[in-house]
Amino acid sequence: LSSNSALGGSACSSKPNFRFAGIHILLVELAAGSNMKLNKLVTSSRRKNRKRHFNAPSHIRRKIMSAPLSKELRQKYNVRSMPIRKDDEVQVTRGHYKGQQLGKVVQVYRKKYVIYIERIQREKANGSTVYVGIHPSKVVIMKFKMDKDRKLILERRGKSRMSDKTKGKYTEAVTV
Repeated sequence: LSSNSALGGSACSSKPNFRFAGIHILLVELAAGSNMKLNKLVTSSRRKNRKRHFNAPSHIRRKIMSAPLSKELRQKYNVRSMPIRKDDEVQVTRGHYKGQQLGKVVQVYRKKYVIYIERIQREKANGSTVYVGIHPSKVVIMKFKMDKDRKLILERRGKSRMSDKTKGKYTEAVTV
């Protein structure tokens, strides 16, 4: 008896057995190191994720358009990134305009997922200058435009990050 017939195929068939193909694919994916889906309510479909990204409403685009904070701001507020807004001072970290001096955000263009920065412009063929759109993930926030709402957000997020750091750690109380 051949091993092929033991798995449910015919002994004389030269065709591969597809009865366990699903398990085989799963094992191949596990061996390749791809992530398994853990939450059935969240899709892994590239098509659906792209659709949701490009059809997202403005309040969700605000969150998507977050930028990392500089090392100084990160230590001060204990927050890693924040949604970008007009009048923040930023520095470009990727692309053609990388490393130039600080620039103020002139406009946050949510429809195109870009921001316009003060001195980052180019000249068109007709001689007029236009701002170059840069994605917020490619900049670092160096200085905030602070108002009371933003201050509350920073305090709230900083507190939750502090509680996460101490979470799960046991400390012995010293009795004297």
